[in-house]
Amino acid sequence: MIKNITLGQYIPSDSVIHRLDPRTKILATLVFITSLFLVRTYTAYAVVFGFILLITYLAKVRFQFLYKGLKGVFMLILLTALLNLFLTGGSGDPILQLGFLRVYREGLRLALFMSLRLVLLIMGTSLLTLTTSPIELTDGIEKLLNPFRRFGMPAHELAMMMSIALRFIPTLMDETDKIMKAQMARGADFDSKNLVKKAKSLIPLLVPLFISSFRRAEDLAMAMEARCYRGGEGRTRMKELAYRKRDFLAYGALALYLLLVVVTGLPHLGLW
Repeated sequence: MIKNITLGQYIPSDSVIHRLDPRTKILATLVFITSLFLVRTYTAYAVVFGFILLITYLAKVRFQFLYKGLKGVFMLILLTALLNLFLTGGSGDPILQLGFLRVYREGLRLALFMSLRLVLLIMGTSLLTLTTSPIELTDGIEKLLNPFRRFGMPAHELAMMMSIALRFIPTLMDETDKIMKAQMARGADFDSKNLVKKAKSLIPLLVPLFISSFRRAEDLAMAMEARCYRGGEGRTRMKELAYRKRDFLAYGALALYLLLVVVTGLPHLGLW
């Protein structure tokens, strides 16, 4: 399950999505997340899914890679669906009754909607890190946060922390996988269905993982100090970010997508 988590990974390529300005991709991701909360119909979900397929094709990223990322959060999606299914009340008679648990039509619809929203959210946001290198991501976040510096916000430091956190997700997943295999070789059982035993088995996994994380953070800090890193003050870049024609075309396509989601997402239009 650990190696299925694709969030934070970067796939180098020369696609049109990779060549977009990182600010365009970050803002597009924020608009995409917002659009998911405007969806009220299955037709709108089809529009969102079609948009993800189009971006995946243009980015030259294999769809199986996005599907693989969903396996890592399958339990979270399943738990969300079950909670919405059984804890949502409704009017009229229940469509299913399992002991004291009742399933209403409203609960079934909400469980399906929330599961689809989570799936599309993970797939859509994964495309940002898959098509943007950590350096581009840092520069893009810093540029977007620069206007807030006049209010005392440490834009460069925040951008650096966010990009390092994203960059180290795959590294920590690899580290976790190695520790799990080492503990399993010593007899640890991570596949137990007993929740208490499973929780206890995580202790020998978490302790070395925390130690390894702190050690990596210390090594990274020492490496940055050794290279005379002093934050963003006076820092120059080899490549300055600049919007190009393709970025404005991307913003136009994004506006069209948002309009489609809003129109198809309105339930009073009678769409499915």
